[in-house]
Amino acid sequence: MEQEDATVTEAQADPRSIGEKAGRGFGWSLLGNLVMKAGSFVMGLILARLLSPADFGVYAVALAATSFVMVVKDLGIMAATIQWRGSLEEMSPTATLLNLFSATALYGAFWVAAPFYASHAGSPEATPVVRLLTAVILVEAVTAVRSAALLRRFQQAQNSMAILAGFAVNAAVAIVLAAEEAGPYSFAWGQVAQAVVTGVIVLRVARMPFRIGFDRAIAGRLLRFGIPSAAGIGLEVALLNVGYIIVGDIMGTQPLGYYLLAFNVSSWVPGLIGTAIRTVSIAGFSRLAEQEADSLSRGVQKSVPLLYSGVLPLAIVMGLLAHPLVAFLYGAKWDQAAGVLRFLAVVMVVRMLTSFALDILNGQGATTLTVWINVGYGLALVPAVIVGTHMEGIRGAAAGQAAASLLVALPLAVLGLRAAGVRVAPIAPALLRPSLGGLVSGAAVLGMLSVLDDAPPWVTLGLGAAVGLVVYVLIVVPADRLRALPQAVLRPRPTS
Repeated sequence: MEQEDATVTEAQADPRSIGEKAGRGFGWSLLGNLVMKAGSFVMGLILARLLSPADFGVYAVALAATSFVMVVKDLGIMAATIQWRGSLEEMSPTATLLNLFSATALYGAFWVAAPFYASHAGSPEATPVVRLLTAVILVEAVTAVRSAALLRRFQQAQNSMAILAGFAVNAAVAIVLAAEEAGPYSFAWGQVAQAVVTGVIVLRVARMPFRIGFDRAIAGRLLRFGIPSAAGIGLEVALLNVGYIIVGDIMGTQPLGYYLLAFNVSSWVPGLIGTAIRTVSIAGFSRLAEQEADSLSRGVQKSVPLLYSGVLPLAIVMGLLAHPLVAFLYGAKWDQAAGVLRFLAVVMVVRMLTSFALDILNGQGATTLTVWINVGYGLALVPAVIVGTHMEGIRGAAAGQAAASLLVALPLAVLGLRAAGVRVAPIAPALLRPSLGGLVSGAAVLGMLSVLDDAPPWVTLGLGAAVGLVVYVLIVVPADRLRALPQAVLRPRPTS
């Protein structure tokens, strides 16, 4: 009875209370991601000097497979757990059993199919790396329901600590193995070690008994929500990584290594901010969808302009300063990645917005719409990347991905939100000011590039980014808030 009362209380919670919990959860996720991405950044710099572009290309093939199986491994049970209406203790044995069954079956299928997959991706030597790296889903199958419980309760602090501990082990293992010339296996063994360490900690802090059982009614509810959700997110991940497969098949592992590096750089912001948002967005929007009819629309109308305003200037700086950025961080041998990064910066912005839209739909329970959005996007993306690769190599592949994202994925996401009853029209006026700021900021960065044409990469990068971001802030942030900022920073804090 206590659990049922708690569920009712949670479902009837004040939207402000939900917002406060989601805000705290986002803060912890963002802090954890910030620390992890800083570590990943340093780790990437080290590995880029220890490994070759071909090693990165082999890893890219394995990573594409792993990114897909990590999403579909549990048939959407983790997402179903986050939005579950009822007692977690009653549903967890069934959810755990479904997780274990689906992950084991999927891993067996990928073990058999790995040679065919790697060969079609243009990298037959990636077969054993694919088999090793995809083994992380077996660990995730044990911990998925417990991780979902932490996210559902907005206990992002515990979840972030577990992930950070695992990443520390990942970095140590990967760097040591790379120094010992283990090649792409450095990445794979590091990620397997991370999964094990993170999983052990999650099992401990989630404080949920590990039980296996089966209830037909609960399984039906989980799968009715989970399968469309897994299909939608699985398609999202597959489409995000389809460039690896096409580039590898057409051009081979070395060009694919440049493409992967550019993709990794373009993923800094989605990895830092987007991952933090995703840990709270499905749970938060699920709770809002339980409130009065307009609560979800108001939440979306407030959050989308904030997301767009925060991501746009970073994409502008990243895209326009791609060459000095890559040269400064990774060295001259990686310069081919800069031409790719210019287009992937556009993909980054669209990716953040469309992923957010899919989270809103998942939180509302409109999982079938996420499938159709990604199917429509895929029908445009695959031919665009193939044609672009044949015409302009890896830069053409990125240009095709940018065009399909901007012209197809984004409009489909808007239509999907409207079909689900979310009022999106009031969002448009709030996007005008940051868009104007982005145009002027981009012009300022181009002006700096013309002035600093012969300057060292670090000078061009530092001054160009500073000018672009300052111009953007001066245009986008209201003058009264800028004037109040020094006073807010210097105001003495009350003592208790």
